[in-house]
Amino acid sequence: MNSTYAAGLVWFRRDLRAHDNAALSHALQACGQVHCAFVFDKDILDSLPRRDRRVEFIRESVASLDEDLRALAGRAGAGLITCHAAAAKEIVRLAVQLGARAVFANHDDEPLALQRDSEVRTALASHGIAFHTFKDHTIFERREVLTQAQSPYTVFTPYKRAWLAKLGPAGIAPHPVDAGASRLAERPADLRGPVPSLAELGFEPSNFKDLQIATGTSGGRTLLKTFAGRIDAYDETRNFPAINGPSYLGVHLRFGTISIREAVASALPRYEAGSVGAATWLSELVWRDFFFQVLANFPHVAGHNHGGASFRPAYDAIQWEEGPKADEHFAAWCEGRTGYPLVDAAMAQINSTGYMHNRLRMVVASFLTKDLGIDWRRGERYFAQQLNDYDLSANNGNWQWASSSGCDAQPYFRIFNPVSQSRRFDPDGKFIAIYLPQLAALGPRLIHEPWTAAPTKNYAAPIVMHDEAREKTLKRYAVVKGQ
Repeated sequence: MNSTYAAGLVWFRRDLRAHDNAALSHALQACGQVHCAFVFDKDILDSLPRRDRRVEFIRESVASLDEDLRALAGRAGAGLITCHAAAAKEIVRLAVQLGARAVFANHDDEPLALQRDSEVRTALASHGIAFHTFKDHTIFERREVLTQAQSPYTVFTPYKRAWLAKLGPAGIAPHPVDAGASRLAERPADLRGPVPSLAELGFEPSNFKDLQIATGTSGGRTLLKTFAGRIDAYDETRNFPAINGPSYLGVHLRFGTISIREAVASALPRYEAGSVGAATWLSELVWRDFFFQVLANFPHVAGHNHGGASFRPAYDAIQWEEGPKADEHFAAWCEGRTGYPLVDAAMAQINSTGYMHNRLRMVVASFLTKDLGIDWRRGERYFAQQLNDYDLSANNGNWQWASSSGCDAQPYFRIFNPVSQSRRFDPDGKFIAIYLPQLAALGPRLIHEPWTAAPTKNYAAPIVMHDEAREKTLKRYAVVKGQ
């Protein structure tokens, strides 16, 4: 980008930080003055339930971003312009009002975001305003890591090898902002209002504050620093939901309160020193990039709005269970009353906190698709409603992995046994007891299969028997055998 603009506008979206931000860095280098804005997008928010922990996370993180920008500029009059409007129209209106000659934002490859950005680019162009977007959410995106045949990878292991081979200092170098901080502009008087309250956005408080979810860059960095102290054991602890093993950074990576480059850079020294735990976590970050590039190169997997097709077309021939009984089973799964304690405790966790342990995400997805025979898309949509860290690419990729229809997915005949998973990864029933306290008295031997004990008060009997369901699943998946 060779041009220099008298004024520019940075449009923050899923990158809520004032450091190591590609769009902000480029704007500060290219413009004499830089305004910053965040739009609480009515096109997204209006369809959400009136209690949504993600809206609260965003609202608190936007308030932190405003403070960070004012501190970066060293002036109270600088900071973040915040609006509650339809973003595609509002950002154009703001750019015109502020006299910006260019708008800067970071890439978002979700189908609806690409459509929105195309509309914004066209509208800005009609006013003679440029629209520049940059890679920021991933280390490598789109077609940056290709096979020798110059096609996108569809198998993870060779992708990971190529990703690691391509990784170098430039790939994780932070985008500087400090040197250009003096260019952060004073906000016009009529645009200096505070960040809208939750009520002003039309939302009611959830249990978000009770959960003490860390927000903003300071919250994300605290979690990252804490995780660094236990990263070496991550390969062992990550599978046990009753243990403090994960990084808990999913929501921060989703909304960009920390940088993916910062996360990778934090793991590299331990990885290079031979830490198996660091290598395992780094692999999880590579999976994240992998799913981003799958969505970018094969958008049919997600469709227009959670109506995507199987990555492997043959899997769309599967006849999923439908009708009243399937609906009853789906409701039981959603509400955590399947009769399988680990599944039900996991669903209680997501319903009450917006978080679910990664091992449990695999267990409940396998149970829905391969014990209950219900279309993975229904589970994908439910997770999209519930997860604090919901990300279209990862959610779709992981659900297709569990149902065996996606890129490099588990074989269709690999069906998690919910009791075996429970005994292996929650051997003492500690996690189950947290979310199903009525089972705590059964003890480690019976808590995984309460139906083998005397009838348990306030707990459901199994809605299916796993061995019978497994046989049905093998028959159901016979249509893809050999594909």
